[in-house]
Amino acid sequence: MPPFTVLHVCLGNICRSPMAERLLALAVRERLARRPAAEVADVDRLVHSHSAGTGGWHAGEEMNPPAARQVRSRGGDVDDFGARKLRSEHIDAADLVLTATADQQEYVVALRPDAADRTFVLGEFGRLLPTVDATALPPVSDPPDPDAVYARGSALVAAVAAARHGSSPLPGDDLDDPWGRGDQCFSRVADEIEEAVQPLAAVLLP
Repeated sequence: MPPFTVLHVCLGNICRSPMAERLLALAVRERLARRPAAEVADVDRLVHSHSAGTGGWHAGEEMNPPAARQVRSRGGDVDDFGARKLRSEHIDAADLVLTATADQQEYVVALRPDAADRTFVLGEFGRLLPTVDATALPPVSDPPDPDAVYARGSALVAAVAAARHGSSPLPGDDLDDPWGRGDQCFSRVADEIEEAVQPLAAVLLP
């Protein structure tokens, strides 16, 4: 059921997954802005991007300041963010789960084995995405309809899962943990996140 829901997962939910959550929302908003008939305010009705951490040490905390700086500098919003621990129901409600690392992907699938075909390392998903024939996916009207975006997103996830052919993520698919490191590291990780979430938004809202 709409909206198409993307769950981002990292370790503490204060650096990588919050950046991915908000940068995907930004990418969707930017795609909507290119459509004259679309309302940018409709972002969450079409694509719901949220996040959680495998550990609960930072529950309730704001985004780590260097991560927040990266999101803001790229035009995103960091308001009303609060870290939380991943729960099984978050996975159950997600149409696509994107993890920062292969270890976190394994953690998600251990919690919910039936989520294996919709759970990917973010870099893995971004690497496989160009192999999908987007013209074969269900179309999206203008203005975008939540049901159509949901159908297109669900078909996209199935197509990327098929392209994976049961193979494992590559070491380079992982996002480095920038916690405790400088702005340069956060910037590099944010760039890597954008390399995956911007094409995802472009396929969801062509």
